[in-house]
Amino acid sequence: MISGVKPQQSGQRAETTASSPGDAKLGIADYLRVRQRSEAICAPLEIEDYGVQPMADASPPKWHLAHTTWFFATFLIKPHQPSAKPFHPAFEHLFNSYYNGGGEPFSRAKRGNLSRPTVAEIAVYRSYVDETVSELLAADKPPALQQSLLDTLALGLHHEQQHQELLLTDIKFNFGHNPLYPALIATSEIDSMAQPARGPSCENFQSSGASLEQDFTLFEPGLVDIGAQQGFCFDNELPRHPVYLTPFGLAKSLVTNEAYQAFIDDDGYSRPELWLSEAWAELQQHSRRHPLYWCWQDGQWFEYRLDGYHPLVANAPVVHVSGYEAAAFAAWSDARLPTEFEWEYAASKESNTSGNFADSGHLHPQSQHQDHSQMFGDVWEWTSSSYGPYPGYEPLLGVLGEYNGKFMSSQWVLRGGSCATPQDHIRRSYRNFFYPKDAWQFSGIRLARNP
Repeated sequence: MISGVKPQQSGQRAETTASSPGDAKLGIADYLRVRQRSEAICAPLEIEDYGVQPMADASPPKWHLAHTTWFFATFLIKPHQPSAKPFHPAFEHLFNSYYNGGGEPFSRAKRGNLSRPTVAEIAVYRSYVDETVSELLAADKPPALQQSLLDTLALGLHHEQQHQELLLTDIKFNFGHNPLYPALIATSEIDSMAQPARGPSCENFQSSGASLEQDFTLFEPGLVDIGAQQGFCFDNELPRHPVYLTPFGLAKSLVTNEAYQAFIDDDGYSRPELWLSEAWAELQQHSRRHPLYWCWQDGQWFEYRLDGYHPLVANAPVVHVSGYEAAAFAAWSDARLPTEFEWEYAASKESNTSGNFADSGHLHPQSQHQDHSQMFGDVWEWTSSSYGPYPGYEPLLGVLGEYNGKFMSSQWVLRGGSCATPQDHIRRSYRNFFYPKDAWQFSGIRLARNP
């Protein structure tokens, strides 16, 4: 029997999407709601878009739709209803992402070669699994078995929400590198706080970025508790444990396009003293000298967004910068990136986790508003913390133990969610992780300082 949710260290059971073991109707409703959103994201696509794999680290939309279905077939249906007939025996191989304990996965870099099965066949596959899962949830079963089922269901739904964000990032990488710059969505309502970006000039900016000085909230030293509390969480958010923080300051706002443009104008990409050694080597190998999706045209900066090609907004948070770029900007600013523990402690002081998430429909960071920290939503915020296990970490049992633990190497932690993250998917303890060279995620920068 597979359980997909780690229990809380306090002895409280982690909540699932259903309120009680017997609440199957709510579980079915949540399941169908999340599943339908994946299809809604893809609804504006043309059939030609579904099979494109724009780079090795991305996946075609068709593959995302199939893999999330494979997850429920593998970890929900197969253990709990072994008599159910597999939709297609080859799908267990084709749409396995990285679960080596469940068989040999199909090569990630070759997912775009899968012209078959067709998009129509994947739609039938999803319908078949949705019907089987709904029947499984509705069937009478002992309370302990029902709870195990709902725990795995909760993990599967959060897994699909992760892939909904990946769907958007991968589609954006495809469209953002297409010379036609096609839009996925209609242009959202005009942001009344938006300010146009200026032309290229470093005359008004000191090399330290002092003219763009940010306000910082100061935090006193102390022992703080870090990690998930009550509610659903992934295993990498546990166990909750104490961490000692020395005094630090955290910027009250995100780094803007205007501030990052000043870094570019001050030759930030040509100054090795600002860059980590590995980052500088990466910079020499790849010629990009600005955030991903920026383009200089007719004397001004433009930016590709999921609603098309637009002039850069000066006071919007910079987005699609790598961890290396974030660290270099921080060094240029006489600052640093926060640790993930500093970020989580500061986030615990926020009254709520509201923000510009995917639910808003903008799918792009919004310009800064006074007294709004943008700690949640808009952009994932790079931290200086390496992605690793908390003291006492225990992976999930069985094959699901490969979900997070196997990736705790050479990656950095990001916090806070983005404009492409479903709002009910995020929490203060959520740990996202990417390699520091990656910029295709909706990632941005918040500075920290020593007092």
